[in-house]
Amino acid sequence: MSTPSAFTHNSLDALVKEAQAMSNDRLRDEIVSSIYSTSHAICNEVVSNKKAKQNQMEKLDKIFTSRLLGFPIMLAMLGIIFYITIAGANIPSDLLAEFFGWAEAKLTSGFQLIHAPEWLHGILILGLFRGTGWVISVMLPPMAIFFPIFALLENYGYLPRVAFNMDRLFKRAGGHGKQSLTMAMGFGCNAAAILSTRIIESPRERMLAILTNNFVPCNGRWPTLILLASLFMVTGYSSASGTLVTSAILMGCVLFGVVVTLSVSWILSKTALKGVPSHYTLELPPYRRPKFMNTIVRASIDKAWSVLKRAVIVAAPASIITWILANIYIGDTSILMYFINFLDPFGQALGMDGFIMAAFILGLPANEIVVPILIMAYLSQGAMLEIEDLTKLKQVFLDHGWTWLTALNMMLFSLLHYPCGTTLFNIYKETKSLKWTFLSFAIPTVIAIGVTYLVATIARAFGMA
Repeated sequence: MSTPSAFTHNSLDALVKEAQAMSNDRLRDEIVSSIYSTSHAICNEVVSNKKAKQNQMEKLDKIFTSRLLGFPIMLAMLGIIFYITIAGANIPSDLLAEFFGWAEAKLTSGFQLIHAPEWLHGILILGLFRGTGWVISVMLPPMAIFFPIFALLENYGYLPRVAFNMDRLFKRAGGHGKQSLTMAMGFGCNAAAILSTRIIESPRERMLAILTNNFVPCNGRWPTLILLASLFMVTGYSSASGTLVTSAILMGCVLFGVVVTLSVSWILSKTALKGVPSHYTLELPPYRRPKFMNTIVRASIDKAWSVLKRAVIVAAPASIITWILANIYIGDTSILMYFINFLDPFGQALGMDGFIMAAFILGLPANEIVVPILIMAYLSQGAMLEIEDLTKLKQVFLDHGWTWLTALNMMLFSLLHYPCGTTLFNIYKETKSLKWTFLSFAIPTVIAIGVTYLVATIARAFGMA
């Protein structure tokens, strides 16, 4: 009896173990099946999202790179940037000007308290401090707005689309499509744009970019263009509509600069720099949402601050030198006035005057200091205009015979004239050639003289000036 009982017990144990094994296998199968199903669902979701994102990118690219809509959208974006920059910079500029006016009064009181010599007060306060204060109050607010907006568009992925649109134009002009990228860099700083031409492999096309990159307004020219357009081109308009008109005028300046860039590139590619344009593939990066605050802070510090620092470093000694030239007399005439009187016939022929031409020449180290030097030269004491009220500036210009033609031709000359000293130095470092460095100076200078002379001649012929 014991044997069957033992057999039955063993059989039951075997059945239980077999059932457990089957249960474990089933459980294992169910786990594997669940993992596979989950992985499959995730893959389908990722692929679906990727396809949806790809389709969305393709739809946006069809709009932003369209032959019909691409350029109008570019112009609209440019106009919006200018409007925001001009409208947003007015109040901070006035506040900074008031602060420097207050600080100058306090410093002047301090100099009087210690009975400092007049020449020391003139050099340090009327020359150095006013010149530096002008540069900061006029340059910092627009640059602190312009550069972050530009950086946001770059991080979002829009600027490569601009390069794609411009590529067609540069190829027709005999240049390289990457020149559009270096030109965009020139809106910030022409000196940096010269270094960026290294991305162009062809020596011929790189030289084209170097010789023509100067025709887009850099950070040093923006304040001059904005200031003159605001003072002389919007007379009779209200504040809001005046800002719109100023933005349109600045956009016109940029477009004119682009036209000159393409035209000079085409002429050079048919003459001194003959050759066949090379081809390249431009990979458009995906659109991405930029880190808003991080981009604004980085652009403000890295770009606006570095530009301002350079401007101040250059403006400080230039302001001192200009004050000295304006206050050292030979007979009853200052050295600066001798220089201005010598240049005046040439300046008048271009629709400007000797003061303006002297300011451009003395402003060779940096475009930022042209207007401060001009104002310093206009005032009889050889000191800059007191900057508590920037609206007084227009009256200073009017008192010296300015008209809309004077403002327009100064804007055109500022847009087209020779590169600043830093840019010329970079051109020499990159080309290792005095010949090409001289040509990069001579070509825009001849064009600037020719354009302003033509405009002045036509305006006078039709009795508009």
